[in-house]
Amino acid sequence: MQYHEAADYLESLQRRRPKLGTETTARMLSHLGDPQAGVDCVQVAGSNGKGSTSRLLAQVLRAAGLDVGVFTSPGLNGFREQVQVNGVSVPKARVIDFVERIDPCLDRLAAEDDMPTHFEVVTAMAVDHFGREDVDVAVLEVGIGGRYDATSAVSPVASAVTSVSLEHTELLGDTVAEIARDKAQVAPEDAPLVTAATGDALDAIRTETDVVTVGPADADVVAVENGMRCAIESEVSLTGPDWALETNLQLLGQHQAENAGVAATLARQVAGVDTRDIAAGLRQATLPGRFEILDSDPTAVLDGSHNPGAMATLADVLDRFDYGDLRVVFGAMADKDHAAMAEALPPVDTAYLARPGLDRAADLDTLAAAFEGNAAEVSRVPSVPEATERALADADADDFVLVTGSLYAVAEARDRWTRLVVPKAGGHAASERDALDVESFPDAAGADIDHHVLQAFLRPDQAERVARRFEAAGGDCHRSAADAPGKFVATVLSGTAHQLAALADALEADGHGLSHVAGRIRRTIDGPPDPLDTDGPAVMGILNVTPDSFHDGGEHDDFAAAVARAEEMVAAGADVIDVGGESTRPGADPVSVAEEIDRVVPVVEALADLDVPVSVDTRKAAVADAALSAGADIVNDVSGLSDPEMRFVVADHDAALVLMHSLSAPVDPDRTRTYDDVVDDVLRELSEQVLLAQRAGIEREQILVDPGCGFGKDADESFELVDRLPEFEALGCGTMVGHSRKSMFADVTGPSGDRLPPTLAVTAMAAERGADVVRVHDVAENDAVVQSVDATR
Repeated sequence: MQYHEAADYLESLQRRRPKLGTETTARMLSHLGDPQAGVDCVQVAGSNGKGSTSRLLAQVLRAAGLDVGVFTSPGLNGFREQVQVNGVSVPKARVIDFVERIDPCLDRLAAEDDMPTHFEVVTAMAVDHFGREDVDVAVLEVGIGGRYDATSAVSPVASAVTSVSLEHTELLGDTVAEIARDKAQVAPEDAPLVTAATGDALDAIRTETDVVTVGPADADVVAVENGMRCAIESEVSLTGPDWALETNLQLLGQHQAENAGVAATLARQVAGVDTRDIAAGLRQATLPGRFEILDSDPTAVLDGSHNPGAMATLADVLDRFDYGDLRVVFGAMADKDHAAMAEALPPVDTAYLARPGLDRAADLDTLAAAFEGNAAEVSRVPSVPEATERALADADADDFVLVTGSLYAVAEARDRWTRLVVPKAGGHAASERDALDVESFPDAAGADIDHHVLQAFLRPDQAERVARRFEAAGGDCHRSAADAPGKFVATVLSGTAHQLAALADALEADGHGLSHVAGRIRRTIDGPPDPLDTDGPAVMGILNVTPDSFHDGGEHDDFAAAVARAEEMVAAGADVIDVGGESTRPGADPVSVAEEIDRVVPVVEALADLDVPVSVDTRKAAVADAALSAGADIVNDVSGLSDPEMRFVVADHDAALVLMHSLSAPVDPDRTRTYDDVVDDVLRELSEQVLLAQRAGIEREQILVDPGCGFGKDADESFELVDRLPEFEALGCGTMVGHSRKSMFADVTGPSGDRLPPTLAVTAMAAERGADVVRVHDVAENDAVVQSVDATR
């Protein structure tokens, strides 16, 4: 079975059925060997906030060193996103294996007229995946209600009800109290239910189970948002009976402070997590599409609020922003109270109404009637992407553009910032042009045979439009749903730079929400920026002022030796000196902030007179701040912004940033993962890290990405990352390769062999494939390789 066959089968399952209850899901889990038996499961129910709470809890547990599975719904771009272990979506191979194993069970259920829904089957897949990965804790977001939800087929060790409002009344009851009693059925046997519910809902829950309450006042756990640290973070405080903490949250609003309080209380119940890890985990948590600020001038925010209660909470957060006109892109499902949702918003200057690409989306006439009294102007637009582009184009710099109404609408709008156009192959432009030199071929003057192959994942209607436009421009377009994310079509464009430019022109003129694709095409043709402004690849010389780094530990931890080594590397051709004060080799001892600063800062200060930029290799924001203040120009973060403060420090200093992809730093040999396609996976995850950096104020042109050879990749995967380095140009950032003398060469040289020759070979590969920087120990030898490759280009 191929992945697309397994995915198509799961997507084809019915979405609703008359039967309620957990028996069908329990039968599937029994068929799979009851994988939930060895996992501590936590259920999170509620009308609003359960997705945020689930992600907050998962991040807190991971900060405490636990392996964590999390199941949420819906997925923005497909069901695989709903099932994650330690932040990584369920691999395609595991999906195939699950479908093959569950198929006999589904056949029996179908024969008994008990065929489960898509949600029930994906719930079983999630629990099965968590069991096979042997996670410590599985966090399960409840779908609807609690009593009959598929996730209730497990016996939780802890549970929560975040909030309760009128929703799904046809299934759960006509009053808030009835709905609350249904949701309260997720309560565990041996622990109180954690809840942020209030009023009648809380009273009803108390009739069903013991509770721990969370709220802004008069609660067992007091959770308060104290103000905004900046436009993208708030300051919160949590106070329990015998514990308290303060931290920042990337999820804004008093409601998110209460969600954080629920998550913190659950973490203490499940694993006794201390306040330090709770604070760290809460601050690291992100959740796409929940008041996610993706742009400024104008401010652009995506928020998946999908009922009146959530819309009222959204309005409270909007009140803290100063803006000119409010422009709302709105798309919702047909079964929602659209009028109440529109009424909950502040006055809207222009409502851009659109239907997400689902059959159950509300029609535009219905939405227009809902906004009739709350929008000065209503515009009907064929699609969410086009509505988003129109709203941004119409907005002045001080306006506010909000995309809301459903997570489905948010997902389609988010493509504008996240969908990449990836160069899959490219010609050698110089030799191609020389093949038609003007003297030999005077009639070919100005001819363009500079050929490119690009790949993008597009929504089906977008892929069709791009294909028509590109074929009209003379290019070749190929489309396939196989091996694409659930809601996308893999689209491959093959043509000359001239044909691709014509396509970009056509897409911009069309105005169908594809201007972001046009921009990505132009960016790919033009090539990425050069953050270091060097001619050809730059050589970054490694200066480890450590006693225990894997190659040169102890050689330069003396101040005088470090300075002398830096001067020697500059004389040998180094374009950048990278100063590191903590080893990231496997088994390295952690270094305190104070000790790392003591190692690094004096050396950075001494190197200020060198005529090259100085980089600091650190994953700690405090160390980066001290080094940048001492004269460093670049932060090389091998952990990919694991310290949430790092991006703000880099932005405040207007410094350059190297973002590296890694599973752990220092390297943990036991922490591995299965990549579906190592380049595609790393590229997608780096794209999200770049967005985080940009949100803090770091310009894309100031960022270099490092695919992270050896950090959670085996030798074959590391070599493939270098071989396909041009694909990383899709990010619009510079690229760096850090491969020097790493264990990826052990199979080439043997465990104790000389790793310099293979290092030089990979330096040549990286330089030939367009790396902006190679990070190396042996500067003179690698500089000679870089200069030789540059001469051939």
